[in-house]
Amino acid sequence: MAGIIPDVSLIDNSDERAPLVLVLDCSGSMEGPPINSVNEALRHLEEDLKADPITAKRCRVKVIAFGGDDEVEPTEWQDAMDFVVEELEASGRTPTGAAVRAALEAIEAQKEEMRAAGVSYKRPIMMLMSDGEPTDDWKDAAAECRAAEAEHKVTVFAIAVGEDANKEKLGQFSSKGAMHLDGLKFKELFIWLSRSVRAVSKAVKGEAAQLPPTDSWATAETN
Repeated sequence: MAGIIPDVSLIDNSDERAPLVLVLDCSGSMEGPPINSVNEALRHLEEDLKADPITAKRCRVKVIAFGGDDEVEPTEWQDAMDFVVEELEASGRTPTGAAVRAALEAIEAQKEEMRAAGVSYKRPIMMLMSDGEPTDDWKDAAAECRAAEAEHKVTVFAIAVGEDANKEKLGQFSSKGAMHLDGLKFKELFIWLSRSVRAVSKAVKGEAAQLPPTDSWATAETN
């Protein structure tokens, strides 16, 4: 499309892409062991994505952290081989609706950029993770997210963390509902996510990718 200047990485590497967006709750309730575990898990995600040569070239990663004073802080899109984890800090409220809307907009903008560069792509994956409930106007964003999923624009995994997570509200961001993390198994969750992206990036065109089971990180009722 006219007016779009593609990322240089899309020019240098024309491989089909598998976009991945991590929408991560960094509100005050995540302070301490939870956010420390998330940061450690992100480092494992970075290592695991880079460990597979095909995935390293094909996966595109974006992290959207939300918290603070209703702040949404997105990173730039990066190919997995260039992905460098930034340390996350926990504070403030939980603007889930704003974060999800930012993620949906980023996904569609990235699709346009890839099309402009002549790069094909798989259906993007969004992982939304929260240990509480939205503190902003989230219902419209949830409806937009479900609609995007229904139109096959994105695959959404909503993950509830801890006993205080509002699984019912979080589940409204996906037609599949929300799954519940078993304790602080963020490392297992992020490795599962990496392996899922591997499967998607290597899937033959027209065939559905076979994702790994969730029993390494999800509670029994969501397996």
